[in-house]
Amino acid sequence: MNFAHLHLLLNHFPVIGTILGFGLFAASFLGSGRNLDLRRAGLLVFAVTGFLTIPTYLTGAGAQDMLNRSGDEVVSTLIDRHEGAAFLGLWSVMLLGALALLGLWISHVRPRRATSNSIAVLLCSLVAVGLLARTGNTGGDIRHPEVRITQQGTVVETGISSLVHAFEPDPDNVTGLMIASKWWWAFMMSMHFIGLSLVLGVIGVLDLRILGFAKQLPVEPLQRFLPWAILGLGINIVTGMLAFMGMPEYYTYDSAFWFKIAALMLASLNVGAFYLTGIFERIRHLGPGEDAPWFAKVVSVSSLVLWFSVIIAGRYIQLFQDTITATDFE
Repeated sequence: MNFAHLHLLLNHFPVIGTILGFGLFAASFLGSGRNLDLRRAGLLVFAVTGFLTIPTYLTGAGAQDMLNRSGDEVVSTLIDRHEGAAFLGLWSVMLLGALALLGLWISHVRPRRATSNSIAVLLCSLVAVGLLARTGNTGGDIRHPEVRITQQGTVVETGISSLVHAFEPDPDNVTGLMIASKWWWAFMMSMHFIGLSLVLGVIGVLDLRILGFAKQLPVEPLQRFLPWAILGLGINIVTGMLAFMGMPEYYTYDSAFWFKIAALMLASLNVGAFYLTGIFERIRHLGPGEDAPWFAKVVSVSSLVLWFSVIIAGRYIQLFQDTITATDFE
């Protein structure tokens, strides 16, 4: 299995996941408009889809490298077009995932204030569905250039596609912009560290309390800091993706980078288990001196291990540069 196989496998999840999430979320407004369980299911699908979009985009760089070796200029043109569409699709799904995570927290803690978030999620999901549909179409055109290519070898854009294409950036310009200034790069890396500190600072304290440390603290006030963890995660993902866009080949063939991404994906599953299994509802009302159930402690231990794995793998990225070669996947 190579990067092209992985990319083809993963690219179905963002498209199908966003459509499925939109269906569930829109259906929750039907009838009385207060189908909270259905709305939460839609939000959860959006959040999971947002996380799965990350490796989908990242594996695209390796797949692109494999296709570019053919030397076909038409294919290269279509790849650049697909990458520009994927850029817009990526950020729309990232925003949707962030709004969904915030919506999940609001639905549990402050359900009466969920209206504005629900409207934002619905509008963002409509945009994301459209942008991902275009991303999927442009990806399919890479293997079927006869659909969109004229005899002169240029890409033909018509209708709404031509309007969306006007906002799609040139991949080379994005790469150049990310590495144009050492001060900008230093700023991104600093924000990346701050974002991860916010995530681990909030989630780490909550996990330690669930494990029995500082039992004099009630859990409910700690839950109120979760939006800061969501903000930190957003900062971390945005700066990390921008760094990847600046040096895609550097990260693509780095084994520590992929270990970090795998740990991040598992950490997101761990968060999902925290909410889906009812652990959140069981521990949110724990008072001073009360002990959390054993299954909550298992989730907390795995959470700490995974987030520390993300940190450690990030520190070793530079040392494991070029530890993966293109031939390893052929």
